[in-house]
Formats: sequence, structure tokens, C-alpha cells
Amino acid sequence: MQSIELDGRTLALETIEAIASGGAAVSVSAEARERVAAARACVERQFESGAIIYGVTTGFGRMANVVIDRADVDVLQQNLVRSHSSGTGEPLAEAFVRAAGVLRVSSLAAGHSGIRSETLDLLVEILNRGVTPVVPCQGSVGASGDLAPLAHMTLALIGEGEATYRGERMPSAQALARAGLKPLRLAAKEGLSLINGTEVMTGIAALALLRAERLLAAADVVGALSIEAFLATDNVFDRRINALRPHPGQARVADRLRELVAGSEVMQSHRDCGRVQDPYSFRCIPVVHGAARDAAAHVRNVLEIEAISVTDNPLVFPDEDEFLTGGNFHGQPVGVVCDFLKAVMVEVASMSERRSYLLLNGEERGLPLFLSRKPGLESGLMIVQYTAAALVSESKGLAAPSSVDSIPTSAGQEDHVSMGTIAARTLDAVLDNVEGALACELLCALAATDFRRPLRSGAGTQIAYDRARASIAPVETDRVFAADIAAARALIRSGALELTEFSTN
Repeated sequence: MQSIELDGRTLALETIEAIASGGAAVSVSAEARERVAAARACVERQFESGAIIYGVTTGFGRMANVVIDRADVDVLQQNLVRSHSSGTGEPLAEAFVRAAGVLRVSSLAAGHSGIRSETLDLLVEILNRGVTPVVPCQGSVGASGDLAPLAHMTLALIGEGEATYRGERMPSAQALARAGLKPLRLAAKEGLSLINGTEVMTGIAALALLRAERLLAAADVVGALSIEAFLATDNVFDRRINALRPHPGQARVADRLRELVAGSEVMQSHRDCGRVQDPYSFRCIPVVHGAARDAAAHVRNVLEIEAISVTDNPLVFPDEDEFLTGGNFHGQPVGVVCDFLKAVMVEVASMSERRSYLLLNGEERGLPLFLSRKPGLESGLMIVQYTAAALVSESKGLAAPSSVDSIPTSAGQEDHVSMGTIAARTLDAVLDNVEGALACELLCALAATDFRRPLRSGAGTQIAYDRARASIAPVETDRVFAADIAAARALIRSGALELTEFSTN
């Protein structure tokens, strides 16, 4: 098993995925452990001095001015976690919970949260031994970060709530015992440090961004297959055209498309057809896919910063022996970019559906209606396009920006909230639909390509065709196409159609 050391200073999105989904083990660097110990010593010194510290010797939110009896500081932390575990809805996917766990460990390892070393150790071992807290998907407004979902995650540390272990859902205390672990009792400040932060929304967003990047790579390839099959021109991928609008994503996509269809006998067969222009869904792929790539690059930059940020409150600065209260927990940076990425990915799906429609209605391009071998008697791929249209329509609703909404909470103390976790969750839902729309286009492009044989496809499109046809049989007659869509989705999800080697950038 791969082992990854977290230092609280650096954290790549791919590292989050390797631990969350790939099963890599986690450790914390010695230097980070020294910082954690120093911050904890600061908490204990301040507490012993009698200082009034938010969330340590006071209540929370609107009750920040209520001073707590010093004998009850541990009770305060347990109560905080229990009361804030008020989520609802279906459980978050285990990969999302584990991604949030990775981010939580990394943030705590920065040494500004004031937890004990044994608490950090238990968080690490929960990840390494495969104990995953059951976290309801709804309940976070992204204000003091992800209070409700992080509280549900923290329940596992104290042996409460539920968790999954080796595929079985059970009480957390039982899951810990099966994994050879013991729950602990939270000490001063620890509950607040563990539930305050943006780790859930950032974990979902990080995995979604990586997925979006892969879908964009596959979208280029599927689009190239459609270009060939529709007998569309490749002149619009000329470097000279795209150099006059020098967005980096546009240039990259144009280069990829040109390389993917290079040497295509299908493309060569209609060089002198006299057709001047194609519909925008073919002609403008570099522009639309390129804009999505540039958007994804911006989102990646924001999430890479968020991944190494410390977002709980108050923050401990042991060198100055000081606590500072701020607003790092507010999820606006994550919510905004998730909304941004939702919008551009919907357009990728929308353009894909239009190409599916044109391939099924391509009689002027020498294709039978609905790509049916026996039009009339058989419906061909007619309803596959309906499915793509439904997915795109649903995605347009999901793409409504979540981060523009704010409903005050905590009796007005938290008077502006980000809804960042909703933005992240709906981004993931949009990506499901983008994958589905691309799968539908892939089926149409493959079927249309079969009508161009025996002409050979291009350098990249032939590879894509062969890989797809290894698991999706040619359409000889009507059949249950739901199974084909599922197979196409699995193929896209596997990465087999990304063909990243076909790129000059």
C-alpha cells in the first residue's frame, strides 16, 4: 500500500484522491507533529492562565459572550459535537467523507488548531483502517464551514453516531472496536477545531474537479469521433485561426482535435465536398471546450490554495502565545468556483447533446435517420438522444448558483453564509449528467462511424473507436440501449477514452 506523509503545508488534489479513493495510507511528518504539540501547549497555557477564549471557556455563535464554568470545558466540547450533528438526507459517498478526513488531518497538522497529538493520531488511524463515519449529505450552509457534516464525522472519534467498516454500516463504537481502535473524550477546544472548517465542501470539490478534468479530456475525444462521423470540416482547428483568440484552453483543444483526427481516411474522403461551414456544436468545440478547460484551471488554483488552508476558529499562534478569531471558515471561495464549474460543464453536455441530435438527423450527410438499419421498422438510437436531452435539462436546473443565496443563522450572528457545500454537491450531480450525455454521444458517434467503414479513422479516433467497440457491440438491430449507455459511462469513467497522449500542451 502506498504511504503518503502529510506535512500540513502542502497537499495536492491528486494526493487527496489517492487517499480518499485509492486507499493510500497516511502519516504525519515529524515537523508537523512538533507544531501540533506547540499549539496544544499554547491552549493549555492560556486555559490555565484563566484567559477567556472563544469556544474554550465561552459558548458558541450568538452565545459567545456566555462564560462557561472551567470545570465544564470537556463537557462543552462533547455537547458541541452532539448538538451540531443535525444533518439529514442520504449519506455522503465514502470517498467524499474520506477526502474531508484527509483535509482535516492536513489542516490540523499545520499547527494552528490546538488539538492533542492523540486526537490527530486517531483521525489518521480512522483513515488508515477504513472506518468511515456516516455523514448525512444535507445540513451545511457553509458559514462556519461545514458544521453539521464535520460534527457527524467527529462523532466517530468519541464512539457515537454510525460508521461503515468493510462495507458494513454499524454504530461507530463497534466500527472502531473492529478496527482495533478506541474512542476518546475531547478536551478543551478540540470539538470546535474538529467541526469548524471547509473540509467537506473542499473534499467534494477536489474530487469533482479531478473528475471534471477527465470528462473534459474524454469530451474532446468523443467530439472528435462525432466530427469524423458527421463529415465535418477540421479546418476550424487550424492553429492560425485559434492563435487570433489566444485563450490557452482553446488552443489546447484545437491542437488535440487536430491530432486526434490526423491521417483520417474519413476526413480525407470529403475534402472537396464544397461544404463551407458546420453547425456550431462541431465548429466551436475548441471555443466551448477550451473555455471549460480554462475555468477548470482557475478552479484547480482556488482548490489547491484551499487544500493547504487552515479554516477553523479561533486560530492558535503558539509563537506569539495568542488566539485570534477570524472568518477563515467562510466557504465563499469554494462555493463560487463550484458554481462556476457547474455552469461551464453544463455547456459541455449541452453541446454534446446537440451533436447527438445532428448525428441522428444526418440524412444530408449520408446517415440514415436515427442511425437505424431499418428506419421505420426500427427506432435506432432515437431515444438515446431523448436521454441526453433530459440529462442536460436537469443539469440546467442544478447549475443555478448556490453561492448567491444566504439565509442568516445563529440568531443573526452568522448573517451571511456561502452555501458552498450545496454548490459542491450539485457540481457532483452535474458531472454525473455530463458523463451520461457524453455516453449518449459516444453511442451515436460509434454507430455513425460504422456507416463510414471501410474508411479508417484518425490516429486518435481509431484508438478510441477500437477501445469502445471492445465493450459495446455495433448496432445491427434495435436492442435495450440502457445497457449500452451504462457500458459507455463505465468506459468514460475508466479513463480509457481520455487519450491524453494526443496533446501538444
